[in-house]
Amino acid sequence: MRCWLKIEEMALEELMQRLNAVSQCADEIMHQDIIPLYAADIQDQLKKQFAYLSGGRGGDGCPVITFPDYPAFSEIPEKEFQNVLTYLTSIPSLRDAGIGFILVIDRRQDKWTSVKASILRIAASFPGNLQLVLVLRPTGFFHRALSDIAFRFNKDELKMKVPIIMLGSVSELQGYIDKTQLTEDLGGTLDYCHNRWLSRRTAIEGFAQKVKQTAQILQSFGTELAETELPNDVQSTSSLLATHTEKKDKMKEDIRVAVEQGDDILGSITKPVTENPDYKLNQDQLDNQTTVERLLAQLHETETAFDEFWTKHQQKLEQCLRLRNFEQNFREVKAALDIVSERLSAFTDVGNSRSHVEHILKDLANFKEKSDEIVTKAKMLASERDAFIQSNHYAVDSIIPKCSELHHLCDAFTTEIERRRKLLNKSLELHDLLEKSMKWCDEGIYLLASQPVDKCQSQDGAESALQEIEKFLDTGAGNKIKELNKIYEEYAHILNEDLKDHVQKVFQKQESMEEMFQKRQVSLKKLAAKQTRPVQPVAPRPEAFVKSPCTSPGLQRENMSNSESSALRRVNYRKAKSETTELHQSRGGSTMDDEENLAVLRQHVMNELIETERAYVEELLCVLEGYAAEMDNPLMAHLIPPELQNKKDILFGNMEEIYHFHNRIFLRELETYVEYPELVGRCFLDQMEDFQIYEKYCQNKPRSESLWRQFSDSVFFQECQRKLDHKLSLDSYLLKPVQRITKYQLLLKEMLKYSKNCEGAEDLQEALTSILGILKAVNDSMHQIAITGYDGNLNELGKLLMQGSFNVWTDHKKGHTKVKDLARFKPMQRHLFLHEKAVLFCKKREENGEGYEKAPSYSYKHSLNMAAVGITENVKGDAKKFEIWYNAREEVYIVQAPTPEVKATWVNEIRKVLTSQLQACREASQHRTLEQTQSLPLPLPASSCASPSRNHIRNTKKTEEKKADLTSLEGCGTTVAPKYPEKGKGWAKPSHSLDASEENDGWSSAEEALNSSDAEEEGAGGAGEIKLTPGKYTVVTDYDKGVSEEFTVKSGDLVQLIREGEDGLWFVKNLSSGREGWIPASNLLMLIGNSKSAQSLSSSESGTASSNLSTSSSCSDSCNVSSTSFSDIKG
Repeated sequence: MRCWLKIEEMALEELMQRLNAVSQCADEIMHQDIIPLYAADIQDQLKKQFAYLSGGRGGDGCPVITFPDYPAFSEIPEKEFQNVLTYLTSIPSLRDAGIGFILVIDRRQDKWTSVKASILRIAASFPGNLQLVLVLRPTGFFHRALSDIAFRFNKDELKMKVPIIMLGSVSELQGYIDKTQLTEDLGGTLDYCHNRWLSRRTAIEGFAQKVKQTAQILQSFGTELAETELPNDVQSTSSLLATHTEKKDKMKEDIRVAVEQGDDILGSITKPVTENPDYKLNQDQLDNQTTVERLLAQLHETETAFDEFWTKHQQKLEQCLRLRNFEQNFREVKAALDIVSERLSAFTDVGNSRSHVEHILKDLANFKEKSDEIVTKAKMLASERDAFIQSNHYAVDSIIPKCSELHHLCDAFTTEIERRRKLLNKSLELHDLLEKSMKWCDEGIYLLASQPVDKCQSQDGAESALQEIEKFLDTGAGNKIKELNKIYEEYAHILNEDLKDHVQKVFQKQESMEEMFQKRQVSLKKLAAKQTRPVQPVAPRPEAFVKSPCTSPGLQRENMSNSESSALRRVNYRKAKSETTELHQSRGGSTMDDEENLAVLRQHVMNELIETERAYVEELLCVLEGYAAEMDNPLMAHLIPPELQNKKDILFGNMEEIYHFHNRIFLRELETYVEYPELVGRCFLDQMEDFQIYEKYCQNKPRSESLWRQFSDSVFFQECQRKLDHKLSLDSYLLKPVQRITKYQLLLKEMLKYSKNCEGAEDLQEALTSILGILKAVNDSMHQIAITGYDGNLNELGKLLMQGSFNVWTDHKKGHTKVKDLARFKPMQRHLFLHEKAVLFCKKREENGEGYEKAPSYSYKHSLNMAAVGITENVKGDAKKFEIWYNAREEVYIVQAPTPEVKATWVNEIRKVLTSQLQACREASQHRTLEQTQSLPLPLPASSCASPSRNHIRNTKKTEEKKADLTSLEGCGTTVAPKYPEKGKGWAKPSHSLDASEENDGWSSAEEALNSSDAEEEGAGGAGEIKLTPGKYTVVTDYDKGVSEEFTVKSGDLVQLIREGEDGLWFVKNLSSGREGWIPASNLLMLIGNSKSAQSLSSSESGTASSNLSTSSSCSDSCNVSSTSFSDIKG
């Protein structure tokens, strides 16, 4: 470093010397070192032309200065006169000026008095050497004679250092100066233009100043470059290098412009010669050419000196930048090596089993594979040492130790990881030995337990058993631990306390097993000896569980030690499971095992649920603290783009609300069920309403993702990610809530699979259904927020129940005309949204973009009020079609679902909406009737209010049937003709919302208008009750609480009325199952007839052209004359 500074100082000193020489030389060339006067300074004085240097020369090369006839010569200020003469005498070369000047004073048009004054003034003020003064005297006769006489009398007064020659004519002048050296006004041929001369002198002097200024600027710039302190970081060094390079380029551009300026001046001087080779430059022009050429040479010298200095300075900066890059990479690599070394130090566990060791070895291999990239990078960085040395880097003394340190760290890390691998391999070897020993012991114990005791009582059986034992013991050479001390010595560097205890226990087990074999051998050898009398073997009792190979407890105690019997008892379960399966099943063991297995699986799912829940809560907290909180941190504010500020709520949505719910409530509740996993469904059901917060989060997700994509490259997010040491960026964590809410249903399905016969199975099933419902609601809401063009508040339409895409045909009544054969028209593609109060028809429009921005949007077309909607379940010819009709089939929409299953789901959901509307109307009517009853002066008996008598109902009904053409379905007050809401009041007009092309393709006039029943039913006493009418009814709601426990009906079942009972119960027969039982009349809807093309609510008695019936229920003013239509769904 010191050597480099010395070299740089020497380079700067050399540059300063060379540039000083250029400045001095420029002054010398222009004679500014003697007389610092420029033509530009006295340009106005020179323009008066009372004296000029024409460029002519005398016989010996003396410069000629001409004083032309100038009437106001005497009026020229002395200062101006001195400046012009001084400047003119400084132009010729020092050699020519040393010879002396020839003055030509032209006073041919002047008076003698003026001539005298001019000569005296010139003689007194001329600053240079004079060789000769030539005066052209006045040409007038009188003044000429006077001048001759006066000159003789005043000769002494006019006496100068040089002779003064009075000339009478130009021809006499040419006798002293050659004609070619005189200007045209003096009768010569010298080409001279004073303005051109002045312009050229100004240009040459300006160029000379430019050369001098360039040298001085480069001096200052060189000093600035040399004195600049080198930065300590890469970015500053790069910026400094770029700044200096930019300034250097500007300097080079200024030099280039100066050179062009000099070349232009030189070209203008030599232009006459270029145009005419015979043209000869006068001495003044030749002097100008020489001057410019010398100045250009100095300028080139300036450029050369600066280029040499810049090369050295640039090399210094580039080496500095390379050094800073090396230092930064060194810090990063060293930090990475420290991290991997620290992580490597965590691999201290030698494993507690073979599988554990294999797992650690696998982790170590993966760790080594990931670390190899860092080690390779470190080695490559260390290998740059030679390149630094070869390039004579100024900081090589500080680079070499760092490279050596990297080599040392890499070698140490590689050595350590290899040592760890060898230790684990040694541990694996030890665990192999231990497992072999344990397996050998287990096989030995099993052998002892499996030898048939009754067969061992004979001599042959005992000898056979002995041979089996001896053969088995021979296999122990390569399987058992021979000497414990050698094991301790060989594996001392990996034996910790736990592993040492494990080795000791295995060795003790091995010794116990060998001791058992020895005792068994002793017993068998006694039995194998020649017996004097036979021994009757005793078979084990069949009802006893086989626990040993001995014939009886007495023989067991005699031939086996306590340790052997205890070891045999340890394998009884496995032996019994493998050899006495039937006995085990007879004792219920298999069922118990299955239940235990299911319990283990349930516990596994529960553990996964709780562990992943804890991890999820931690991740949410990490995001909220590491990102969201940092957006409010003043110290991080400078990193946040202005467009991102104050948009935390958009980016993170209600994640904080989700975190508090899971951390404070749900996780704690889950942990209380850790011992009862099969009951965890209750936990979900208790908190199900709180899970609705995910709908808000998912609805905000498109805005969040769009905002993230705009600023994902922000330094703020990168800094937060670096602080958190996250491998994944923020967008991965913003997706966690979406992933989590979908994970619950998978875990619940898994738990339900293992809990089918448990107490909480129903809760699990309900929780799963509820979670799936939430997921569906979330998905539906994501589609709902994409609706555009709806003039109103979608929230006022009630809960969104269903959404999906369908083919739709229209069949609208318009006058008495209609378009037939609708199948030949192209259907409209519509996306339907079913709410509690309306069904919306929208057109799906695909959007371009990425992620959530690629989701489609839905252009609103029209809507139908559910209070005036009816459905026809089946359309002839297509099982996937159904009808939605409006205002008594004034508008009919034939809807084709993608599959029959989708159709059935939609039909059922619409039916539920219509049924709920009817139920609400019925309850409102009953409530109104009750209020009217309570307000009478003489209240009726309770029995007549609660349950009208059958005869009373029949009498009332008989009177009303004479007035009505249709059978009323409801007895909830006065029934009137349906009054449908007018379109345009809260609901968009569908006919005006259709596209023109689609109207031509997809709609036509419908059939004649339907005349609904106008009959009015009176008798408030029967309000709120169903009128008994024999016939078939359809069940509108499920019912399973009949008098007979086995009698249940479901929504859509067809039943036959048999008789009426008390308290509003009817005795019916389920035509689907054939069972009979009691059911509330309010659960039934009368079946009037069947449509030819569909199964729907219809009236065969009304005689109208329509096959569908719109059933209206007027609930007086409290019901707001709401009209509800239903489809009859046959079971």
